[in-house]
Amino acid sequence: MISKLAYIHPDAKLGKNVTVEPFAYIAADVVIGDDCWIGPGAVIHDGARIGRACKIHTAASVSCLPQDLKFAGEKTTCEIGDSNDIREYVTISRGTASTGTTRIGSHNLLMAYTHVGHDCVIGSHCVIANRVSLAGEVHVGDWAVIGGHAAVHQWVHIGEHSMIQGGALLSQDLPPFVIVRNDTLRFAGVNKVGLSRRGFTPERIGEIHDACRILFQSGMNYMAACDEVEHAVPESPERNALVGFIRESKRGVIKPYESRSRAE
Repeated sequence: MISKLAYIHPDAKLGKNVTVEPFAYIAADVVIGDDCWIGPGAVIHDGARIGRACKIHTAASVSCLPQDLKFAGEKTTCEIGDSNDIREYVTISRGTASTGTTRIGSHNLLMAYTHVGHDCVIGSHCVIANRVSLAGEVHVGDWAVIGGHAAVHQWVHIGEHSMIQGGALLSQDLPPFVIVRNDTLRFAGVNKVGLSRRGFTPERIGEIHDACRILFQSGMNYMAACDEVEHAVPESPERNALVGFIRESKRGVIKPYESRSRAE
């Protein structure tokens, strides 16, 4: 159903069974897949490439101009996968000359007032809570959970299956499978509940625990701890992901564990 009160540029390409509610605006250089719902007052700007069965709620702004002073009007895109739920007043910038594209995977929930900056890359099955702000070129792995009102610095990488506590101001990389505290931005444990919900066995979670104890609680520097993990923990995709993430980090990794009593 296309409301007569919506504006859709004649060059826009809409798939089958797309609903566009009153006062929505869809620009010319836009592709929207089958079974999408575009809510009242939502704005889909030039460069948007939206997959199937997405819901874009009231006053969301998708593929808007980058908030980057270096942006010179170059033609770029914002590519969004399937079955995403993009809630009220979310803003998603399109890319710049840096990478050309902002990318969001499939089956994500972006809660109200979330901002996704230019050239970000977000995986699939992520939950990004209310008023989270991602600066430009942030990378978020699959199944990550970011708590409300968190802010993430430009270029930060967030590993898969990780969790950021609400209100955190994250300026360093967050390895996969772990939780970061919002008060000191330190390692706060393995994301055991999330991993269990996603089918990780107790044995595999135990191996992740073993690796994280060495990495974040042994007192070794991270490079030495990576070597020790490879020596002491059986090889697995998760062990390799943790070690590879830390070795490849360009912004540095979150601080190791410290007890709250000592931190205070």
